[in-house]
Amino acid sequence: MAGHSKFKNIMHRKGAQDKKRSNLFSKLSREITVAAKMGMPDPDMNPRLRLAVNAAKAQSMPKDNIQRAIDKATASDGENYEEVRYEGYGPGGSAIIVEALTDNRNRTATNIRTAFSKNGGNMAASGAVAHGFERKGLIEYPASAGDEETVLMAAMEAGADDIESSEDGHTIWTEMEALHEVSSSMEKALGEAENVKLAWKPNLTVELDEKDAGVLLKLVDMLDDDDDVQTVWGNYEISDEIMDKLDG
Repeated sequence: MAGHSKFKNIMHRKGAQDKKRSNLFSKLSREITVAAKMGMPDPDMNPRLRLAVNAAKAQSMPKDNIQRAIDKATASDGENYEEVRYEGYGPGGSAIIVEALTDNRNRTATNIRTAFSKNGGNMAASGAVAHGFERKGLIEYPASAGDEETVLMAAMEAGADDIESSEDGHTIWTEMEALHEVSSSMEKALGEAENVKLAWKPNLTVELDEKDAGVLLKLVDMLDDDDDVQTVWGNYEISDEIMDKLDG
């Protein structure tokens, strides 16, 4: 088990999701619908749907919205979304993975290419960036869940691979296939997690200076604002000092 880490992701930026709650609910709904369509529309029988519903609940999405998204999966006139992954390079040699759910590949690819080109980056061929990441399970708890030792013990007993703790909270990593089992075990010990999802964890990270960090955050914000984009992952590190300046 590792201790502290500066692993950064746009999802961790304070208040970022609160400012975009309606946009966030739309993305969560889309994931729920796709998950329900790919398997059974019952979270107990469909692991991906269970993760999607848990993620929605963690963001205080109303039960009616969740049920409506599940019902869309069986509607004859429902939209058909396709999973697409885009890869690219951002400022300072950073690597970016963008996961999208789209009903129009051309529109989505154009929007993402535009976001990269306007913000110091460029698109890359499929696989050019992903080889520098591992597909892992990610569980996040707030700092209020307990101190580092308490969360570490719960994670170890649950069979997690790694834990990173800071004053902002706890990040627990698992093998992709073990995510549901580990998260269920940790929920019994610590209560419901803030986030449970599949993630892209970088093997190596690059630290950005203030100039590159500012441009990169604009890139990620522009990507995140796109309705088709579900998640944005990167291998960048931004120091707390620089982050405070940019958020200030």
